[in-house]
Amino acid sequence: MLRGINLGNRQLKSAELKAVVEGMGFTEVKTLLASGNVVFEAGDAKPEAIERDLHAALEKATGLKSEVFARNRADLEAVVAANPFPDEARERPSFLVVSFHRDPVDKAAIAKLAESYDGPERMVAIGRELFTDFPDGQGRSNLIPAMQKAKLSHGNTARNWNTVTKLLAALGD
Repeated sequence: MLRGINLGNRQLKSAELKAVVEGMGFTEVKTLLASGNVVFEAGDAKPEAIERDLHAALEKATGLKSEVFARNRADLEAVVAANPFPDEARERPSFLVVSFHRDPVDKAAIAKLAESYDGPERMVAIGRELFTDFPDGQGRSNLIPAMQKAKLSHGNTARNWNTVTKLLAALGD
């Protein structure tokens, strides 16, 4: 998953992303939606190496610098299983967002923000992921600016629940 793709002037066509990943020697490459999602067979490659090498390959091929977050099938299965908001995932999946981080989410920082923030959103950190329920949608939410001010939104990329489950499905069995 690439951070901030096809937002503003950070444009990357799915075909370009696919070509870069195939050029790295990965197989079964499929892009999903137009927001920097790509699934592929990586063999024994380690996620950290994939993140580093794909970042470098993208910059070399396209000039685009984007943070890359790699998760394998087991990781995504664990995310889906750990979802603390199953009703929301069923009823309004586009309003449930998972933020993928490199390191475990700072639960103390999340708790501190929750104490000072008075909005309808709910957040639960589980491992390297932050699950956020946006009952009124992200567009009208004041939580995202509050998270940025609290420096909680650096070094991650977010996908709504629809996309998370589509990524998992694209990985197949």
